[in-house]
Amino acid sequence: MPSHAHDLSDDEPLQRERAHLAASRAALRAMRADAESLNIADVTANWVNAEVLQGEIEARIKALADLSHTPLFFGRLDYLHAPGLDLAEGADGENFYIGRRHVHDADGDPMVIDWRAPVSQPFYRASKKDPMDLRLRRRFGYTGGELTAYEDEHLTDPGELERTSRLLQSEIERPRVGPMRDIVATIQPEQDEIVRAGITGSVCVQGAPGTGKTAVGLHRVAYLLYAHRERLARAGTLVIGPNRSFLQYIEQVLPALGELEVKQATVDDLVGHVEVRATDEAAAATVKGDARMAEVLRRAVRSHITLPQEPCMVVRGSRRWRVPAYELQEIVQELMARDIRYGAAREALPQRIAHAVLVRMEQAGEAPDDRVQNAVARNAAVKAVVKEVWPPVDPAKLVLRLLGDAEFLAEQAEGILSPEEQKTILWTKPARSVKSAKWSAADAVLIDEATDLVERTHSLGHVVLDEAQDLSPMQYRAVGRRCTTGSATILGDIAQGTTPWATDTWEEALAHLGKPGAAVEELTQGFRVPREVIAYASRLLPAIAPDLSEATSIRESAGDFAIRRVGAAELTAATLAACDDALAKEGSIGLIAAEARIPELRAALETAGVTVLAPGEETSAGSRLTLVPATLAKGLEYDYVVLDEPAAIVDGEPDERTGLRRLYVCLTRPVSGLTVVHAAPLPEQLADGPA
Repeated sequence: MPSHAHDLSDDEPLQRERAHLAASRAALRAMRADAESLNIADVTANWVNAEVLQGEIEARIKALADLSHTPLFFGRLDYLHAPGLDLAEGADGENFYIGRRHVHDADGDPMVIDWRAPVSQPFYRASKKDPMDLRLRRRFGYTGGELTAYEDEHLTDPGELERTSRLLQSEIERPRVGPMRDIVATIQPEQDEIVRAGITGSVCVQGAPGTGKTAVGLHRVAYLLYAHRERLARAGTLVIGPNRSFLQYIEQVLPALGELEVKQATVDDLVGHVEVRATDEAAAATVKGDARMAEVLRRAVRSHITLPQEPCMVVRGSRRWRVPAYELQEIVQELMARDIRYGAAREALPQRIAHAVLVRMEQAGEAPDDRVQNAVARNAAVKAVVKEVWPPVDPAKLVLRLLGDAEFLAEQAEGILSPEEQKTILWTKPARSVKSAKWSAADAVLIDEATDLVERTHSLGHVVLDEAQDLSPMQYRAVGRRCTTGSATILGDIAQGTTPWATDTWEEALAHLGKPGAAVEELTQGFRVPREVIAYASRLLPAIAPDLSEATSIRESAGDFAIRRVGAAELTAATLAACDDALAKEGSIGLIAAEARIPELRAALETAGVTVLAPGEETSAGSRLTLVPATLAKGLEYDYVVLDEPAAIVDGEPDERTGLRRLYVCLTRPVSGLTVVHAAPLPEQLADGPA
């Protein structure tokens, strides 16, 4: 049988596959009914255990939901020989259906194998050169949840040529309405290698637009949860995105894969120790985000420590025990040399002084035990020494003082920050209290660093950091603290760095994260962005990221691509006309514009009676147009993009490189078509029009 798609309604194999789908859905319903009927009344010792167990059962029931528009399986593998299977899957035949989750029949025999199981791997990796013991790989095509087509590849048939799968191509190019979908049916070999990389090492993915790096990161989380569920259930997993809109856009991917417990946050959420009510100038934010601030804060925290000048006199009953000042100094200096957390050292200090007293007691012939040592550690004289020598530090108050007291900042930053840099970050009007201070996002990161210097931050089992290129060194440190004992998946694109402090190299970023040994993988083959569009946007690469390889696209269609130059007075009307053209086609539309242009465009759209969505809001058949400020476009995708006035996007940033990077991001958001509308001249790199 040749390698092509079958979609005949009377096709006998198609009927058999539909029958298997119906049987699999029935089996999944039975699995859910079994979970719902579980009675735990007699199996738990107390109400706490009952609550925990009930919570687990409810999560299981939720994970077994049959989503009507999400196919239970998308592929079938026919092995030449019975593979050595993961016993947990329980399969023992030669044909396996590959899907989003495991489904078994009443006897426990598998009807669908989880895509993450070892036996499923050849679905993604097998080729004519390396068939991985497969006789046949079958892909399925669906329309609205209904199985309508299949496509076969006979991997060991020398007469059959290797070709691009039409079903795979159509799935990649399918218009999208609603949030981001999983790519579990279309994962490519180079993506699969990253998805299945081991948990012990961290992985950094440099991915050009449309290469699926975000999806790869999310599927990697799903895979790690499958392969190391107990370990990650204890330690926790976290996905970090650049903003709320982005998290809203991706939030359905993991639940669709049966993973409901993964938390999502922005970096600002992680460091939310104070309310952020101010925005720094770029120069101030850059200095505050510099890795040198970590040493300034370390000095500031430790500046509270003073060496004792007086002995400590402990009275117990009729005896007085004296620890001389020089010995107290030795204890303090030793704790400082160990470089442990400030708070941990403060807790250790009274015990160390108490131990010195116990040594004297033993020398005098007494036999004190641990209870005596603990009592001495709580003695008023010992407490007084600790309070004087190693006082408690409030991280927010410390940063408040650092940014508000020029003399204190100068002491702590001497030899680290220049006087000009100190002046840049110093508040013009010092705040009176932590609550009344107008904190910026960069200030919150400083407080997080100070908090970690006082008390260790809890580490998770695995962290995914998306759009990582935009973080400052201090933000990298904040994320790195959350995975000191775990691993990380770092996703980003140097060319899309749109902050003045965006990283120039992944090696530098990984060092700040505390993961200097992480492997850096590069994805350059795009699946979503049309060829002409990615070629046009890539003209900016020499100016914004000269060391990066140019992205390519496997998309066979060039895509709709137009550049319209209009007079300044007609700009808004021409942009709306381009939106009308896009709305006449199927799929989602993103109108991307500079922040300064958003109010005028919103008003014009409302006057025209067009329903407008905010970034991240779910599109529907009746509402398909999203108005996107250029600053929020990163990570989002639309079938059609109308890009308003590129020059205004570039000018909206503090420097040209950042502006051109922002424009590169905006140009690479479309899946099917792009229309650029402009009145001002385009940047010189793009001035010649489409290639």
